[in-house]
Amino acid sequence: ITVKFVCDRGVSHEIVRHRMASYCQESTRYCNYSKDAFGSEITVIRPSFLDAQGFAIWKRSCEAAEIAYFDLLDWGCTPQEARAVLPTCLKTEVVMTANLREWRHFFKLRTAPAAHPQMREVAIPLLHQMRSQVPVIFDDIEEAAHETV
Repeated sequence: ITVKFVCDRGVSHEIVRHRMASYCQESTRYCNYSKDAFGSEITVIRPSFLDAQGFAIWKRSCEAAEIAYFDLLDWGCTPQEARAVLPTCLKTEVVMTANLREWRHFFKLRTAPAAHPQMREVAIPLLHQMRSQVPVIFDDIEEAAHETV
């Protein structure tokens, strides 16, 4: 089964840890975010777990990273060099292909309460979709409610 994820780079790093799968991921090495194809801006994924104060801090950090990235390009860096300042919350697309056994393993890990909140945001809806399409394989996997600390 092949699935396309749209998530941030941090979540993508967790996805590609699953060894029994194949991946294709958007590259920051060859993407020049100053070009029209990207709207001359970086695109980031907003963390849902931040309150208003945390969001303000996060937003300020993303804006500073974007300015630094464009400044490095203007200074003469290549996109692959300037990417060093891009944030982990940068939007990426990952296509993952895995067999049913690996998808079961993926869902057991990535829908668990201990999983990163943004990973759960992509994994739980996908589990629901897989359950509706292949119930005999995924019906026994239950995502637990997120535990608060």
